[in-house]
Amino acid sequence: MNERAYPRWLRLAAPGLVGLATLLAWHLIVTLGQVPVYLVPAPLVVLGALASDWALLGASLLVTLKITLLALGLALVLGVLVAFLFVQSRLIELSLFPYVVLVQVTPIVAIAPLIIIWVKDPTAALVICATIVALFPIVSNTIVGLRSVDPGLVDLFRLHHASRWQVLLRLRIPSCLPYFFAGLRVSSGLALIGAVVAEFVAGTGGTGSGLAYQILMSGLQLNIPRLFAALLLIAATGVVLFLGASLLARLALGRWHESEMRNEYEPR
Repeated sequence: MNERAYPRWLRLAAPGLVGLATLLAWHLIVTLGQVPVYLVPAPLVVLGALASDWALLGASLLVTLKITLLALGLALVLGVLVAFLFVQSRLIELSLFPYVVLVQVTPIVAIAPLIIIWVKDPTAALVICATIVALFPIVSNTIVGLRSVDPGLVDLFRLHHASRWQVLLRLRIPSCLPYFFAGLRVSSGLALIGAVVAEFVAGTGGTGSGLAYQILMSGLQLNIPRLFAALLLIAATGVVLFLGASLLARLALGRWHESEMRNEYEPR
């Protein structure tokens, strides 16, 4: 059965029911097993810590979110520019793409201390670290999209004497968009991961601290409910970023590309 044949309410309700069942099982295991709070707190205890410590956690969330969005924006700009550069010349791609891969496979925890030492501004250093983590999916997917053009359409454009600029704007970029948004979905989560990892490495504290610092301090203080609350905020932020990228893809592609178009036979 085609997955698009499932009604919308079922596709929304199914993950919600799984989440509720998971929370219920978590609550029952912790409560009936009398698991100490300093090991695994119950879901209601975590929500209580989130509410009572919201002033602290909310401010840290804004710091982490700021770094994530700045890194994601920078990764988008740099990734698209690099992809366009590589597509223009096969020699340039062969010469530089291995170094892009080298940066991607190098663990950020290994180079983050150097970046933090070299860059005096802590926020800028964290943004650079997160950008490095989020950059590769944008570059690789955009390159694939720019090259994945129907040869017949290219011949049609040439037949009508279209300029290189017209081919780029009216054929290559529209054909690239599905691949670009696929990379954006991945990079949105990677930017958050890069921001959190960079915060762990930097160990920044005080009023400008992010959620990673709150996790570190909560662990040292054995304030496990606050630790779980910070983890919950990070997970929720990742989900929101992914949904935001999916919404942008639906708005950009929903009217013309089959990956986002609603099937006319799909139940409402």
